[in-house]
Amino acid sequence: MHFVITALLIFALLFGPQFWARRTFKRYSSEQDHFPGTGGELARHLLDRFNMTEVKVETTERGDHYDPESKTVRLSSQNFSGKSLTAIAVACHEVGHAIQDKEGHGLLRLRTRLVKLALTAERIGSVTIFLAPVLTGIFKTPSIGMLMFLAGITSIFISTIVHLVTLPVEWDASFGKAMPILEEGYVNEQERKAARKVLKAAALTYVAGSLAGLLNLWRWIRVLRPR
Repeated sequence: MHFVITALLIFALLFGPQFWARRTFKRYSSEQDHFPGTGGELARHLLDRFNMTEVKVETTERGDHYDPESKTVRLSSQNFSGKSLTAIAVACHEVGHAIQDKEGHGLLRLRTRLVKLALTAERIGSVTIFLAPVLTGIFKTPSIGMLMFLAGITSIFISTIVHLVTLPVEWDASFGKAMPILEEGYVNEQERKAARKVLKAAALTYVAGSLAGLLNLWRWIRVLRPR
């Protein structure tokens, strides 16, 4: 019984935020004729307004995001071409990341560096975790296996740090940058509460990844813990 409750709690923690975010985006995705432009047009307007004319705005199939390497705000086709509250708020959120980049936001820069490191470490870690028991059996030396396991744990740890650093970056993009901009007149007073919900959903999109990373790290620490 305790196992079932624990499993349900873990499931809720891992998938609850994602489910809520998708539901919130969908709830406010209906077109609003009173908006003067689409999400893509708003993004372009704001980038020009804040003197970031070099930053591009593109559509993507890989989820809404800002790429600090290519200086590009990428929006899903629905948010790029749509006039919904979701499209407007998400576009403003991603422009918030571009503003962070322009201002030299420390955690955004750290995340960018860590993402590169994490991609390399993940590949190495996956191979080492798989090969550890095999090489230990071949060479009959437990220390080799332990070193390889530690390499794998390190890769998982770096990925977890990336997710944890991402959370305050996302929150600042939503409520330190986007919401104050929207309140300047881009949404009316009746829409502000809903806009906050959309921005909260945008900020919490990575929560599941953070929790999954922590869970995975905890699981491997338990495996390696001395008995």
